[in-house]
Amino acid sequence: MYDVVIVGAGPAGLNAALILGRCRRRVLVCDSGHPRNVASGGLNGFLSRDGIKPAELRRIGREQLGIYTSVEIRDIEVSDVEQVDGRFNVVLADGTRVLSRKLLLATGVVDDVPPIQGFDDLYEKSVFHCPYCDGWEMRDQPLAIYGRGEHGKGLALELTAWSRDLILCTDGPGELSSADLDRLSRNDISIREDRIASLEGVEGVLQRIRFASGETLTRRGLFFSTGHHQTSNLARKLGCEFTPKGAVNTGLYEATNIPGVYVAGDAGRFVELTIVAAAEGAEAAFAINTQFVKEDLR
Repeated sequence: MYDVVIVGAGPAGLNAALILGRCRRRVLVCDSGHPRNVASGGLNGFLSRDGIKPAELRRIGREQLGIYTSVEIRDIEVSDVEQVDGRFNVVLADGTRVLSRKLLLATGVVDDVPPIQGFDDLYEKSVFHCPYCDGWEMRDQPLAIYGRGEHGKGLALELTAWSRDLILCTDGPGELSSADLDRLSRNDISIREDRIASLEGVEGVLQRIRFASGETLTRRGLFFSTGHHQTSNLARKLGCEFTPKGAVNTGLYEATNIPGVYVAGDAGRFVELTIVAAAEGAEAAFAINTQFVKEDLR
C-alpha cells in the first residue's frame, strides 16, 4: 500500500512528491501526460525559472525526484477512485488497482477556448488567458480582449497595467451595464460587439481579427476570459465541495471536506500561477505528513 497517490505531475504534484519523498513516504505519482500549459512557450513569474519551457520544468522535477527511492512515477491516467474504510482504492487506466492512505489531486483545469477559426493556431503564442503570465511579453502592443459581461470588462480593465491600446471584443451582445460602459470609456477602452469569424496571423503572431461582416481589426495579441473546467471528475466523484466558480473548495493546507483528500494547484485556486501551484503542492505534502505523524504515533 502507498502512503499517498498523487494524481497529476505538474508543478503541484511534483513538488508534493518531492516533499513527501524527503519525509520518506511511499508515493505514487500518476501522470496522464496532458498538462494545461502544453502549448505555452514559457512559464513566467517563477523565481529562478522565469521563462522556462513547461516540458523542461517537468523534466527537471522528475530528474530531481530520482534520488528519492520511495517515490514512483507512472505515465498513466487514474480512471477511478473509491474511498473504502478510510483508504483509497485507485484504479489506473490499464485496470491496475492500488491502495493508498491519502490522495492528492493535482489534476488542474482545462481552458474553455472559444470555437473560432484560427484560435487554436495562435493559442499561447499571441493569444493568452493570463496577463500575469504573458502580459509582459505583450506590453505596449495593440491588444484585443475577448469576453462578455463582468469577465470581459474585468480583464480589459486589468490589462491597462500592460497596454493602453485596448479593444474589448464581445463576439455578440456585450452584456454590459451602462455603468460598465462608462467605466470602460473613461479608461479609453473601446468595444466591438460584432460577431467574430476568425483570427488571422502568421507563424503564431496575431495580425488581425476578421468579423462576420468582413471588416477587420488589426491587433498584435489577444487575451480571453471564457472560463475553464476541471480536468478530472475525481474530486466530484469523491464528494468534494466546490466553490461557485467551479474550483474545489479547500481549506487550510489544501485539505478538502473529504478526510484524506487534498487538492493542490489550479483545480482548487483563483491565483493560477505555476509558482503558486508548486507552493500548494508543498503545503499539501506538509499537511499530509503531519497527519501521518499524528496517526502513527503511539
